[in-house]
Amino acid sequence: MRGDTQLAEKTDAHAVRPGGPYARYVLAVLFLVYVLNFVDRQILSILAKDVKRDLGLDDADIGFLFGTAFGVFYSLFGIPLGRLADNWHRVRLITIGLAIWSAMTALSGLARTGTQLTFARIGVGVGEATASPCAYSLISDYFPRERRATALAVYSSGIFIGGGLSLFIGGAIVDSWNHAFPGGHWGLVGWQVAFMAVGLPGLLLAILVSTLREPVRGESDGLLMAPAEAPFRDFLAELVAIIPPLTLIGAARRGLRSLLVNLAALALAAAATWLLTLATGDLAQWIAVTGGAYAVFSWASALKHRDPATFKLIWGTPAFLYVSLGYGLIAFVSYGVAAFGALYAETILHQPKTEVGLFLGGGAAAGGFLGIVLGGRIADGLKQKYSWGRIPVIMAGTLLPVPFLIYAYTTGSPVGFYIASFLMSGLASAALGPAGATTQDLVLPRMRGTATATFFIATALIGLALGPYFAGFMSKAAGDLRLGVLSLLIVAPISVILLVLAWRTAPAAEATVRDRARAAGEAI
Repeated sequence: MRGDTQLAEKTDAHAVRPGGPYARYVLAVLFLVYVLNFVDRQILSILAKDVKRDLGLDDADIGFLFGTAFGVFYSLFGIPLGRLADNWHRVRLITIGLAIWSAMTALSGLARTGTQLTFARIGVGVGEATASPCAYSLISDYFPRERRATALAVYSSGIFIGGGLSLFIGGAIVDSWNHAFPGGHWGLVGWQVAFMAVGLPGLLLAILVSTLREPVRGESDGLLMAPAEAPFRDFLAELVAIIPPLTLIGAARRGLRSLLVNLAALALAAAATWLLTLATGDLAQWIAVTGGAYAVFSWASALKHRDPATFKLIWGTPAFLYVSLGYGLIAFVSYGVAAFGALYAETILHQPKTEVGLFLGGGAAAGGFLGIVLGGRIADGLKQKYSWGRIPVIMAGTLLPVPFLIYAYTTGSPVGFYIASFLMSGLASAALGPAGATTQDLVLPRMRGTATATFFIATALIGLALGPYFAGFMSKAAGDLRLGVLSLLIVAPISVILLVLAWRTAPAAEATVRDRARAAGEAI
């Protein structure tokens, strides 16, 4: 039965040449999915001023909605969904996820309170958690190793195209609707219509995605992987391992010692929530963040027990953690800037929403696309000459944007702000393709979905859940949005240290992937 399944899967993809025309077509479709992913994720930025006014929110609330409410659930559900992407039909999974997050984006337009919008943002996060584990795994099977960073960079450029389009589209819709219907129409004002207008097209795109062919796992690496016999059993096991309070049941199944360790971690998370809430007054923020950290700890503990080889190559590999955390701090800054860039231009530089959408959004899209594609190409070129070749490109994404960020948020010139934002976006974006490719190269093909989900824990739980909130909280505390954004730079030195450590450890870790997996019990 297992062999028949493998044969059927191979027959479905027998005409697909790695890196060939159909592979490029798949990449183009996945790129469109990721564009829409970030349009739906980041459109709140251009709508922030209107949402704050109509729902009675402040900058810290916007940071929570933009980052934490979305990011924590995105990262947590990315883990079991990443496992499902490793074991099940990836095309079907990403199709379902696209339909869910598109519907939840549209439903955001019906929100009448901050709580309602929070639940909609959680739904967007859960749906979007399917995208990158499936896409990274599909692209890695459709493209050979020497072209993988470039392919992943093209896919990942959807971050910046989508983020830029979200500002342009959102600004144009809000201004047009509010101009035509100053008091609203059908009970809807401009920002609510904008959510609906970007959410509904995703349901149509999901139909196109469903027609893609599923490739054979590991074929591009010459290491064919048999499909899992019970993919949904493994998925449910991951849910029990990561979703509180089911985590306690999962820990108890592993024995008394595991349960006691898990309870200690839960108590530590509760204490951290209490202390951080006392310091900031934002209970929902810290329940989400510390609860997310506890959930990730529970999942990693379960993974170590259930799949020691995958645990060894991800959590037991310092190079993997250095790259993930180092890039996560780049995301901390990038997402913080993305959350408040449009609001800053509107309130501090007094720019109209349509111009902000055009110049800030267009600059972010162009700069991000150029940066991520060139970053991937440069990283691939360096990788062919040096085993550590991708790491310096990641590090450049930490250091080079810093002077442009400082200039953008200290100048009084709107033109200077837009130009500096364009350069900052291009330079920061160069890091993502090399970082993603490095993590993929540090695991076996069957582990790629889980590795991607783990990588995105850093970008979501650190970058999204903390970056926008930190900028918003600092803005609220100081009464100065400029200071709130600039305070994000506090993490840059930490990112540099982590990436220096990755530079020193990644080559040896990559060279010993199979040996270390075999030593951990992998049958290869």
